[in-house]
Amino acid sequence: MFLSIILLIVGFIFLIKGADIFVDGASSTAQNFKVSKMLIGLTIVAFGTSAPEFAVSMSALATHNADMVLGNVIGSNILNILLILGVAAVITPLKIKDNTIKKELPLIMLISTLLVVLFLDTSLGGASVNAITRGDAFAILIFFSVFIYYLFTLAKQKPFDKVEKPKYNILVSLGLVALGLLGIVIGSKLVVNHASNIARIIGVSDRVISLSIVAFGTSLPELVTTIVSARKGEQDLLLGNIIGSNIFNICVVLGIPVAIFGTISLASFQAFDLVMLILSALILFIFSKTKRQITRGEGIIMLLLFVIYYTLVFVI
Repeated sequence: MFLSIILLIVGFIFLIKGADIFVDGASSTAQNFKVSKMLIGLTIVAFGTSAPEFAVSMSALATHNADMVLGNVIGSNILNILLILGVAAVITPLKIKDNTIKKELPLIMLISTLLVVLFLDTSLGGASVNAITRGDAFAILIFFSVFIYYLFTLAKQKPFDKVEKPKYNILVSLGLVALGLLGIVIGSKLVVNHASNIARIIGVSDRVISLSIVAFGTSLPELVTTIVSARKGEQDLLLGNIIGSNIFNICVVLGIPVAIFGTISLASFQAFDLVMLILSALILFIFSKTKRQITRGEGIIMLLLFVIYYTLVFVI
């Protein structure tokens, strides 16, 4: 257990330094390509920081551990909004652009709702158990293709933010992105593996481990990247990271493994897990739409909801 604690600390070090390098590289990449930082956040940053979730899901389904996959996706998406954006808003109020409110946030709501509806087999279809089938996975991936199309249309537009002179040339920028991502992936793998080892030694169920430790561990890249982005004033990278990561988590982290390995069951999960998934997306949309920003007070509300939910996870 002592070795696991040491390697857990090493993992955090890799994560923090990797995220710092990754944000600098991603910001400079956007400046080199003369595209909006929101687009870079939705693509390079979001997909990059979601790499740990994808790796965990593929290995979990390959070993028939469906709880790890579902807890990873559901928990990570809740964490991304309530904890990560909550922390970011407390650091500095987050200004939300009209395009994000009109297009990207409704897309999160739509895809989150789709996932919950696909899980309601017993209520809507009279099935004996709620599950995500291979057919459901292909439906999710079709929605992901809509998101990819949206990214192409966004790439053709002029950047919403003023393009500054790049800090690094394109090769150095992409090199920093790759180096930062490597640090993030190594760090998150160390954190997830050794945090899970510690949890099992203590004696915690697979559902609780997947919703909390694994979800938190695989969301650490988003958390650290978001905190670094907030401190550096890179709000478009920050928001694009969370929006893109949540869409990527549902469509790719869940969709592709299920499409490959087949049906997974929701038997061990509670209804309030799904309710919180929808509620967190709805709260993000409402807070963003009312004042065109997420204030420090709203960030505190999100953090309180996070604490309430995870208290229930460990109690129930």
